[in-house]
Amino acid sequence: MTPGEILAVSRRAICLHTEAEVEDAIDLLAAKVSTALRDRNPLLLCLMNGGLVFAGKLLTRLDFPLQIDYLHATRYRNNTQGSELNWHRLPMLSLDGRDVLIIDDILDEGETLAAVVEHCRAQRAASVLTAVLVDKLHERKVADICADFIGLRVEDRYLYGYGMDYRGYLRNAAGIYAVDPVDCD
Repeated sequence: MTPGEILAVSRRAICLHTEAEVEDAIDLLAAKVSTALRDRNPLLLCLMNGGLVFAGKLLTRLDFPLQIDYLHATRYRNNTQGSELNWHRLPMLSLDGRDVLIIDDILDEGETLAAVVEHCRAQRAASVLTAVLVDKLHERKVADICADFIGLRVEDRYLYGYGMDYRGYLRNAAGIYAVDPVDCD
């Protein structure tokens, strides 16, 4: 896509949550995470690439000892529809006996997040919790997947901003935007 095409997509999109609303939601979520994990020496895992912006914003709000690592697994590969899960990088730190918090941008259908949770359990994590900036409201989620910490709940639309992308672009948008249906395929 060209920069002009991406700008046209952004002009047609609808802002669902402003930057201020998202930042307030992250503040509230950080308080809940702090209460739950403050005394547990957690390992926080950022799920790349989408979780990067949210993880960066969340981490600065947590005032207790923690370690950070990341993993990279994706189903979208710059498309607007998911396909087979590809693992690009596993965490480097040991998960054995650790309380793990997986940080991701969105819980949509949940296939990627469910696979990452299962991977952490298979690595003998003491506990596995999940934090997502956005939980999409629909009935297509895989069985038994829900996030432990949720920033915002949004309608079932294709979204971008705060780490979520449109064809690899617009992750840096300051707000949560719904793509116009004309731009989804």
